Amino acid sequence: MSGEAEALPEFRFEAEVIYWRGPSPFFFVPVPPAEAETLKGVMKAVTYGWGMIPVGATIGGVAFTTALFPKDGTYFLPLKDKVRRKANITAGDKVIVEMAIRPQRG
Repeated sequence: MSGEAEALPEFRFEAEVIYWRGPSPFFFVPVPPAEAETLKGVMKAVTYGWGMIPVGATIGGVAFTTALFPKDGTYFLPLKDKVRRKANITAGDKVIVEMAIRPQRG
């Protein structure tokens, strides 16, 4: 990608919140396959390492910034407790995510 001339994709999708019981339990929204493929196409231009992609997202009117991380052929959108409480969401809830890539400036 060559600078500001090329617009980064924005996303809007519905997905189910999951609770991952791994070594560090956390809530996530897995990115659907079609959107994950688009992310894979721009990942090298926007990652700051380990495949992490910085994004701004909105769920239920709550805006936040975070970083997607690659997992099981897709990307996971982490949901901090503060975001979940404000949006009143938990595991098993279907949510609509509006998301835009926010590359690091350096």
